[in-house]
Amino acid sequence: MNRTEHLGLMARYNQWMNAKLYNAAMSLPEAQIVLDRQAFFGSILGTLNHLLAGDTIWLKRFAQHPTQHPALAPLQQVALPQDLKTLLFPNLDGLWQQRQWLDQLILDFSQSLSDADLDSSLHYTNTRGVVAERNVYALLVHFFNHQTHHRGQASTLLTQAGVDIGDTDLLLLIPSAL
Repeated sequence: MNRTEHLGLMARYNQWMNAKLYNAAMSLPEAQIVLDRQAFFGSILGTLNHLLAGDTIWLKRFAQHPTQHPALAPLQQVALPQDLKTLLFPNLDGLWQQRQWLDQLILDFSQSLSDADLDSSLHYTNTRGVVAERNVYALLVHFFNHQTHHRGQASTLLTQAGVDIGDTDLLLLIPSAL
């Protein structure tokens, strides 16, 4: 599996896992979704909002790359989150609609990448105002790793609320070599 295929796999995993998380969360009453569980982002809703905010911020950065990937053009209509803790959507329904749209955009973007894109650098300003430059492939690996990290937190919060989201292993999506 080459790098672009790997990123496509990670985009499919992101989409699959988000659907599992949201389906599990939607089985709970709203009071359980917004309950402050003393997690880093407070509630299940807060954690899912953080994931959406982080993904949006990174994708808007990737959209500023000189290659101007057409798959990211729809992001021009999306406001840049002010920080990583703001509730972008006060309820799960609105958040889920945006999540589905963004996950398809991530999949389309990942499928449009070339090796030349991955070998290039991205200049960006982080949320603290610090200017940085990093390799695009390394940033995309970080992007997908960040998602996995916080989905793990959301999965734990759902488990504590009595909801089992089922299998979460990436292995289930890796094609067989046979």
